[in-house]
Amino acid sequence: MPVTPSTGTGAAAREDARRAAPSPRSGQARRRRLVAAAFLLPALVLLGALVVHPIGYSVYRSLFDRSGDRFVGGANYAEILRDDAIRTAVENTAVWVVVAPAAATALGLVFAVLTERVRWGTAFKLLVFMPMAISMLAAGIIFRLVYDHDPDRGVANAVLVAVHDTFAPSSAFPGARPGRDSPLVPGRGADAGGYLTREPVRAGTPALLPLVGVAPAALPEGTRTARPAAAEPGRVTGTAWQDFTRGGGGRTNAVDPAESAFAGMRIEAVKEGRVVESATTGADGTFSMSGKADGALLRLPASNFREAYAGVDWLGPALVTPAIIGAYVWMWAGFAMVLIAAGLASVPRELLEAARVDGANEWQVFRRITVPLLAPVLAVVLVTLVINVMKIFDLVFVIAPGSVQDDANVLALQLYRTSFGTDADAGLGSAIAVLLLVLVVPVMLYNIRRMRREARR
Repeated sequence: MPVTPSTGTGAAAREDARRAAPSPRSGQARRRRLVAAAFLLPALVLLGALVVHPIGYSVYRSLFDRSGDRFVGGANYAEILRDDAIRTAVENTAVWVVVAPAAATALGLVFAVLTERVRWGTAFKLLVFMPMAISMLAAGIIFRLVYDHDPDRGVANAVLVAVHDTFAPSSAFPGARPGRDSPLVPGRGADAGGYLTREPVRAGTPALLPLVGVAPAALPEGTRTARPAAAEPGRVTGTAWQDFTRGGGGRTNAVDPAESAFAGMRIEAVKEGRVVESATTGADGTFSMSGKADGALLRLPASNFREAYAGVDWLGPALVTPAIIGAYVWMWAGFAMVLIAAGLASVPRELLEAARVDGANEWQVFRRITVPLLAPVLAVVLVTLVINVMKIFDLVFVIAPGSVQDDANVLALQLYRTSFGTDADAGLGSAIAVLLLVLVVPVMLYNIRRMRREARR
């Protein structure tokens, strides 16, 4: 007699069959995963080819010698510690990391806060952000000219020279000095830089103040021919002139017809260390003093011979790194300003107004409320710029002259100089690249952790 299956047994069988059958939802999930993988595959291939493989090969190549034939282990990394140029590059990179991002972020914060309070803030933001549209190469060329030592070419020194000469004008006769057998001698002590007559002068006897050393082309425009001073009873007279005749033939310590006058030169009569009389030479180089100058020494003060102020050697060994950092801040302060201004727009205005109502001044509002609320945005800007400056290359390469590139050296530039050229060392260059990667990774990890914390809020 056949046995009829129980209801429970049939239900269990149907459940097993349902589980065994493919679920429409699981099929859709698989298809979605396949589609996602298909879209990600090109990106993963490019990531592997352009990032993972070069990193792996750089690590591998750093363990071999210059030719790549002999395994040297960590010798290239030890060379990094011994090489003076690489140590300078590491030190300069540290200076860049500490100074440049902080300066650009601080300047961007100031610009963002101030432009909220002016009617032409949008135009100002546009001007500040405009350097971001310029390539690093073009900016380097611009600042190479800005920092040129010649005030006729370099804008920075042109401004400095103009300001300096406004308060301390240079002399028209820099480099002038007494010639052979001159009646003038160099001053000492308080008179250093100027010249004194060997003997006291006497009223009625013209004094001779011959000088040489000024190129005829360097004499002031409109310089006239010198004239011997006439003797005046009871007065001290004399002539200051360039004791040099073009083509030769002139007499030493005598005013010859073709010799040029030193017009506008200050002459002082000194007795017992005190100035008793002074005069200024005329267009023909002559001067006249009262009888007070009788028996005094004549002094030509150092102000007559002050060298023209040539400005600052911006691209010299001492200032080249700060100068290049200044160019970088000029470029990236606009980037910082735009991001900070966007964050500032989301700051609740009622908090700021409440603080002002409670008696806080603007500095307290800025320090206690604005900056803390902008902390996430400031962190984004700061970390981005830190990563950016660790691989700075273009500005340093273009702005720093070849004679001071060792002083302005950074890791990215040292990587280029080591890996390419006539004395290329691919093994050492790869070790520098790995070092640069190791220095960047902690900053990137911090940035990733910070973004994840922000996403969880």
